[in-house]
Amino acid sequence: MIDTVRQTIVPQTPDLDVTAYADPMFTSVIGQFLLDNYKLWLLGIGLVVLLVAWLPLLLKKLPLSLPIIFVGMGMAIFAWTPLAQFSPHPVESPVLIEKASEFIVIVSLMGAGLKIGRPLSWRGWNLTIRLLAIVMPLTILFIALSGLWILGLPLASALLLGACLAPTDPVLASDVQIERPDSEDSDEARFALTSEAGLNDALAFPFVHLALAASAASLTGGVLAEWLWHDVAWRLGVGALVGAVGGWLLGQIIYRLPQDTRLSRTGDGFIALGATLAIYALTEFAHGYGFLAVFIAGLILRRSAEGDEFNSELHDFADETERLVMMVLLVLFGGMLTGGELLSDIGWTNILIAALVLLVIRPVIGYFALAGIDRHPLEKFVIAFFGIRGLGSVYYLAFGLNHGDFPMQHTLWETLGLIVLGSILLHGLTVTPIMRHLTKRIYGKDD
Repeated sequence: MIDTVRQTIVPQTPDLDVTAYADPMFTSVIGQFLLDNYKLWLLGIGLVVLLVAWLPLLLKKLPLSLPIIFVGMGMAIFAWTPLAQFSPHPVESPVLIEKASEFIVIVSLMGAGLKIGRPLSWRGWNLTIRLLAIVMPLTILFIALSGLWILGLPLASALLLGACLAPTDPVLASDVQIERPDSEDSDEARFALTSEAGLNDALAFPFVHLALAASAASLTGGVLAEWLWHDVAWRLGVGALVGAVGGWLLGQIIYRLPQDTRLSRTGDGFIALGATLAIYALTEFAHGYGFLAVFIAGLILRRSAEGDEFNSELHDFADETERLVMMVLLVLFGGMLTGGELLSDIGWTNILIAALVLLVIRPVIGYFALAGIDRHPLEKFVIAFFGIRGLGSVYYLAFGLNHGDFPMQHTLWETLGLIVLGSILLHGLTVTPIMRHLTKRIYGKDD
């Protein structure tokens, strides 16, 4: 049954997003504008790349974050009248948005896996298990119900919104995660948020597929059974298997070859990007979840040579790539807000949903899901509160809309855009003082 649903859905996916850029006149205008301002663009790009490298040091003690700076830059750039006509909009460029956000998420997930050195165990990963098994499904449920009752969304669209907004973002959450592979992961809050972000992006995918099935047919018993087998069991199993085998093979190649041919001697962190793309693509070819595969591959690769400096080099390259792509995408996101007028039609219902997601649903569910665990209340608050929403949510919504027929697309994008912007501002302004206080008070360390 669900295979029939997929055959109905997949042909609707465009092969190439040319809705805005196929017009030769439009293309020539862009080209002429770039040529006329070529040196100015070089200056601007150079300054922005320097900001990517230097701003983390300057912002370390300030209640600001890189995402706030980049979104603000994008808003300012595309508010300038000559550039406003080039501002993107997700409804007009859906495939471009999907592929760009997909790329940065998979790079970020590999980096997250390389950070974590804690052995797999029920006790060591207890917080993570609760966040995945309790917080994420309940978050999907309550966001979907809010979409139904407050926004008036159809069931499929409401379920898609819940699936998109449930996972925490691995890209924008660097300030609350383990910083590097050689960092201690005894900070339970940082470990929990890093491991949650690494795993829940893949675990949200089955619910996106459930929304796709709901958009094309009613959720009958046969559809649900096929969904449980194919989109839950098979895809998750393949993702875990390919990730584990791929990470192990890479570890053998990098660290176990004879000393004179060992790849780690090259010191080339570029291997991280190649490994990420190869494992992701192989998993997708096998109809598994590539997000899960690259995160597990990073975990296994890190364990292949615990303490080896090359782990840090691999992570650093992935982190630098992630920051550069993040800068571009957040500047474009800022352009969507001003030149693209993404939030021009929001009303009180969108604002109410955003407030519920950021201030009520995730924090309350997250805090009570950690009940009974012997951790300081401040730690529990940090884990519950910093459910950051970002580019992962953008990817899921773009993927869903590109592969299914969902009503009220503008409402979905407006609501998600408002929540992502709210998360960037709320969490970006509070993360430095709260994490500094947590580090000093609970862990007894200077930040």
